[in-house]
Order: sequence, then structure tokens, then C-alpha cells
Amino acid sequence: MEKVNVKSSRMKKSPRDRLVDIIIHTIAVLMIAAVVYPLWFIIIASFSNPADVANGEVWIWPKHWMLDGYVELFKQSSIWRSYANTIFYTLAGTLVALVVNITAGYAMSRKDMLGRKWINLFYIIPMFISGGLIPIYLVVKDFHLLDSFWVMIVPFSVSSYNIIVARTFFNTSIPEGLWESAQIDGCGTIRYFFQFVIPLSKAIIAVIGLWTAVGIWNSWFNALIYLQNESLQPLQLLLRRILISNQSLLGAATGEMASELRRLSDMMKYASIVVSTLPIMLLYPFLQKYFNQGVMIGAIKE
Repeated sequence: MEKVNVKSSRMKKSPRDRLVDIIIHTIAVLMIAAVVYPLWFIIIASFSNPADVANGEVWIWPKHWMLDGYVELFKQSSIWRSYANTIFYTLAGTLVALVVNITAGYAMSRKDMLGRKWINLFYIIPMFISGGLIPIYLVVKDFHLLDSFWVMIVPFSVSSYNIIVARTFFNTSIPEGLWESAQIDGCGTIRYFFQFVIPLSKAIIAVIGLWTAVGIWNSWFNALIYLQNESLQPLQLLLRRILISNQSLLGAATGEMASELRRLSDMMKYASIVVSTLPIMLLYPFLQKYFNQGVMIGAIKE
């Protein structure tokens, strides 16, 4: 009984420690609110009357529920095709990027690779110096990738940053003794990579996969430059075109028509943000555990 009392007395915190805990928790709650509330505001604004939003009458919940923005947005006949294009580009592009960057990162982590230092330098330089838009466009054109779904998947699948992060992960997280033990059992390099390295690399695979998927999902500039065929354009580019078109119509309208167009334009703006970001936001909780682990391990220097 005395031991229990001693243990409980040790666990009691002093007033100063309690004050520090209160300050830390308060700061954490404020930081969470600063991140979560803008997302929540976009969602409730998409269901609200733009006049209520402009007058500051929408804070936690819509004052008047309205679905006009979503109705007008989904009236666009090409939105589902663009949605399907974006999903395909994201899935295929992420898969290709994982295959390229993970294997390259593992190869660069091997100390017995011939010319390892020079290859590392070859990947590091493009992180700071780029060839520019025009040379890249000419290369894409020479490979006959313009107006092709491959242009959204292949040319930009290699990421020097992701390769460096993957290399650091393999150097710090995969013990060299594991490779030596596998060699004793007669395991070759390819079998070792797929049977041992990949199962131990779920964290970095999740991190690079999430980074790549978010980048492809939000990408519109590459589609603007390399895709002229509207049937191949992704969702982000379609939403951009819809919003620009609404602004053009708004500038030409007058009177009550201008007021109605302005209302629909504002609602479609918020609705397009929700439609374009919701799938990625729903994906993140399933990868959060691996994402946090991979970021911390991949950030360790050699």
C-alpha cells in the first residue's frame, strides 16, 4: 500500500508543470483550429448564400442551405469525364512514380553500386537547376507525347527529391546485416529487394505515393501546356475553364442577370474547391500512420 502511495505521489504534477501543460494544449488546439477551420468554412460556404458569406453571417453553420453551386457545377456534361481522367492520371502516375523513384532510391543507397557518387550528383543538380519550360516542351514533342494521356504520367514521374528521400530511408532504416544474411542464404539482389526491402518500406512508399498523388491530382499547368484535346483534360483544368467562363459572362451581364450570375459564380467557386479536394482529404487518414513515420525517418541525414 505504501508503494502505491509513493508511486501516485510521484505522478502528481506541480502547479508549474500543469501550467505548462495548459499552455501546450492551448497552443495545439489553436493550431488545429487554424488548419481545420478554413477547410470547414469552404465546405459550409459552398452550401450557403454568397450574400450571407459576404456579410459575415456564416461562421459555423450555413444560415440558408443552398445546393445551387453543386447543381450548376454538375450540369457540365464533361465534368464526369474529367473526373475519370484525373483519377486515372493519379493512379497510373503514382504507380509509375513509385516504381521509378523507389527503385532508383534503393539503387543509390547501395554502397557497392558503380559510380554511386557521380550518379548522386547527377540527381541532385536538377533539384536546383531546371532546363526550363521550352526545352521540356520540345523534348515532350519529339517523343510524340503531346495530346496523349502518357504526357500526364511518364515525363514527370522522376523526382530527384523523392529519390533522395527514398535513398536516405534505405540507408537509415534497412540494416546492412540483413543483406549479408540474405546473401548467405543464396538470395540475389532482385529477390532481396522484393522479398525483404519492399515489405520493410511501407512508410516511405506511403509518403512518396501520397506526395505524388496530391501533386498529380492538383496539377493543371501541365495539362494546360501539353493537352489540347478536351476529352483528355483533367478535372482541375475543367474547373479552371468553368470559373474563367463564369467571370467572362459576369463581365458582360447587367442588372438582375449580373446579380444572379455573380451568386452562382461564387457558389460554384466554393463547390469546385470541395469537389476537387475531397477525394485526397478522404485518402489521407488511411495513410497518416505511414506518412508520419516515413517523414521522420526519411528526414534523417546520412
